[in-house]
Amino acid sequence: MRDQDHNTFKQLLTEQLTELLGQADLTVRGLLDYSERSADLLDRATFESERGTMLRIRDRESKLIRKIQRALENLEDGNYGICEVCEKEIAIERLKARPVTTLCIRCKTKMEALER
Repeated sequence: MRDQDHNTFKQLLTEQLTELLGQADLTVRGLLDYSERSADLLDRATFESERGTMLRIRDRESKLIRKIQRALENLEDGNYGICEVCEKEIAIERLKARPVTTLCIRCKTKMEALER
């Protein structure tokens, strides 16, 4: 991988990580700031439903955060863009589409075929 690509992906991944961590922080603050002032059961039910949805979204995002952190570690170690299965370089186009990927398109396709 060229230095320019390395820097581009590092910046992209760092920006994504910063954004996701900021959103998680806002969610936590929003949940902590909620007061039980409302005696209306419908308001409470709506809040609980929205909170459940938000927590499921944040759970998915936390998985993405771990993938981004791993990708950044791989960038530093010089292993970024190398397929975990065949150990060949992952195409830059694939990395642009999915910067956290650890599999080349060929290995990913094989894996998905086996899952069916």
